[in-house]
Amino acid sequence: MSEKKVLATVEGREITEEHIERLLAGLGPQRAAQFDNPQGRRTLLNEVITQELIYVDAQRNSLHEEAEFKAELEIMQAELLKQYGLRKLLKDVEVSNEEAFEYYNAHRSEFKSPESIQAKHILVDDPQKAEQIFWDLKKGLFFEEAAKKYSLCPSASVGGDLGYFSRGQMVPEFEKAAFSLEVNEISKPVRTQFGYHIIKLVDRKKPGIKGFDEVEADIRKILIGSKQNKKYVEESKRLREVYSVKIGK
Repeated sequence: MSEKKVLATVEGREITEEHIERLLAGLGPQRAAQFDNPQGRRTLLNEVITQELIYVDAQRNSLHEEAEFKAELEIMQAELLKQYGLRKLLKDVEVSNEEAFEYYNAHRSEFKSPESIQAKHILVDDPQKAEQIFWDLKKGLFFEEAAKKYSLCPSASVGGDLGYFSRGQMVPEFEKAAFSLEVNEISKPVRTQFGYHIIKLVDRKKPGIKGFDEVEADIRKILIGSKQNKKYVEESKRLREVYSVKIGK
């Protein structure tokens, strides 16, 4: 096991990389990304040092012996114990493969998939350039090569591939042109607010029912949530029979 890297020491209390990682994890993905660099980590380290200094000073001044602190501590302990008890109650809730598949078969209509297509495109900002590329494609220029060379869209790096999408996900002009194509057909330049697109239809999927593998994770979340709620309600009823509860005066 590798030794933890000590970044600083405050009155004998070590601050390690683990402290910084925990602080980053608590910031959420977007804010964490802002601090996950050398300068950001130094800022977080200084924050942890300040917090440790406040802790050390509070201990030295016996703030933990004050009645107000003890009252707050009691409240926090109660809340923490409630959360811990709830986690213990629900942690063993599981969903079997049979239960998940049974739910899938009983609710197939909930997993309908609309018509979708896979398309590639080349985006340029000049109509004449778009026309020239279109005729070059007609003469045999490979679409993927043209996309990598000319397209202004980030999808250029993957040959213009936009993956699968259904109606309502693209701007109207692009969608109308793309869905009207036959597989492997290339459109004439289509103007949208982004520029001029040359579109190639790669594949088309008819409306249908999503496969079990596609929705299994969602089904498990639904069933686990349902089971946890049932267990919570049952435990609430049991506890009311064990302990006294008085509502109002």
